[in-house]
Amino acid sequence: MKKEFPMTMLSLAFPARLAPLAAALVLAGCMGAPLAPQPEHAGVAVPAAFSAAATEGAPAWTTAPPAEAQPRGAWWLGFQDPVLSDLVERAGQANTSVQEAAARLAEARALLRSADAERAPQVRANAGVSRQAGVTTTNGTQPATLATAGLGVSYELDLFGRLARASDAARLDAQARAALLQSTRLMVQADVAQTYLQLRALQAERALVDESLEAYRGTLYLTQRRYQAGDVAELDVARVQTEVAATESEALALERQQAQLRHALAVLVGDVATGFSLPPAAVEAALPVIPPGVPSTVLARRPDVSAAQAAVLAAQARVGVAQAAWFPALALTGSAGFASPELGDLFKWSARSWGIGMLLSLPLFDGGQRAAQEEGARARLEGALAAHRGQVLTAFREVEDQLSALRLLADQAQAQDRAVQSAARATQLSDSRYRNGLVSQLELLDARRSELRNRRQALQVRTAQYVATVGLVRALGGGWDTTS
Repeated sequence: MKKEFPMTMLSLAFPARLAPLAAALVLAGCMGAPLAPQPEHAGVAVPAAFSAAATEGAPAWTTAPPAEAQPRGAWWLGFQDPVLSDLVERAGQANTSVQEAAARLAEARALLRSADAERAPQVRANAGVSRQAGVTTTNGTQPATLATAGLGVSYELDLFGRLARASDAARLDAQARAALLQSTRLMVQADVAQTYLQLRALQAERALVDESLEAYRGTLYLTQRRYQAGDVAELDVARVQTEVAATESEALALERQQAQLRHALAVLVGDVATGFSLPPAAVEAALPVIPPGVPSTVLARRPDVSAAQAAVLAAQARVGVAQAAWFPALALTGSAGFASPELGDLFKWSARSWGIGMLLSLPLFDGGQRAAQEEGARARLEGALAAHRGQVLTAFREVEDQLSALRLLADQAQAQDRAVQSAARATQLSDSRYRNGLVSQLELLDARRSELRNRRQALQVRTAQYVATVGLVRALGGGWDTTS
């Protein structure tokens, strides 16, 4: 510390044999600021590359510079769906989880201002009237009413950094809340995108089932005509009727799932589920490619990891606050005003009064309270370190999960497309052969069931690609601006 007057004051006020102790106490207030926890300190080895991205034959991912403060960007615009963009914007304004996180951030910032205010001089006005005995007045010593009015000033000399560390802890709490707000906003955006894309996929699947249902109904009409003509048995009619009823049931199941997703989407955008609806999709949403960068960028950009790191630093600062409780507290006080036993003489110059003082306090015995508080602060620090390590591990797992899913889903989509083409060709050939009486009705129904199943499977794979893409954006802490 550069200031030397506290050392001089303490050496004059205490015996010489206590000077070393006083010096040690002053130097204890110069402890350094808390250090940010690094992944390797938390027992997490940062890999050089993601394993899924390093697989042979996988596309080359763009490496982006790490920047926690880098704007996450409107990543949802990559899906090129105006309805999705509108829903995400609405959720950012009206979602209750975002509003709750914003309120907690405002509270943390207010607590920071309160902690900073404790480091400033405290000025207060005071006035009072009291009845006292033995007051000397112009009429002698007698009971009198004593009136006082004045100003009081107090200021605590933060020799050992207790107030500074409390302010640092509050500041770090506010940073953590800001990161959690950003994390909540990203989570809500991802939930809106995934829910919306799943809903659109169910609508497409419902249209596919309706198309198959119309084909089954046409087959049923044709089969009934042939049954009436005596060309087929009643068993053929029963088979087609079964397919029609089963397909109608599947259509109703899809409608039920759509209703649930629509209601969930209404809650996400802060709307009432009753009467909530979406305009029809003009075009199919695009499937953007999200570059994951390198593992270290994930730790730098994910807001939840940043929040966990700020929580560690805040807990570390509060350990310093608990340690500073062992050292003396030195406060300067001053007051100035008027005091008079006669209310009419209160503000006369002769009634003026003033005083200055210095208060040094050091608890000698507190029943182990300070030791317990320091132990609790250290325990909270250990818990914050464990939470930070867990958040880092979770970040790596989530990115690896989505990268693996996207890579495998791309291969699955290609295989499923081949299956759809083959199934459609088989249905076409079976229908022609059935109309010419070369195959049985059972073979035609099997071909149509296979085609419907494969088409629906292709839609589900496509939906999984959408969901995994949004999941990768969320795992990366937002979208990259690849144009910069």
